[in-house]
Amino acid sequence: MPLLQVKVIENVFTPEQKRQMITKLTDAIVSIEGEYTRPYTLVLIEDVRGGEWAVGGKPLTAEAVHALAAGTR
Repeated sequence: MPLLQVKVIENVFTPEQKRQMITKLTDAIVSIEGEYTRPYTLVLIEDVRGGEWAVGGKPLTAEAVHALAAGTR
């Protein structure tokens, strides 16, 4: 039974984007192992509070991620 754990910074991804992650990650496992795994594939998306996630030793927030995506940082 595959378990995929995905941690994201809260308020970066919308509920719809998270649903897409779940669908596409499940589809990826099924494409590798076979359709029989679909009902047994678990996907857990966990929100991590902004500032409790760091890259290069610097805390990262949702605002910083949105600024990066907009090209303003």
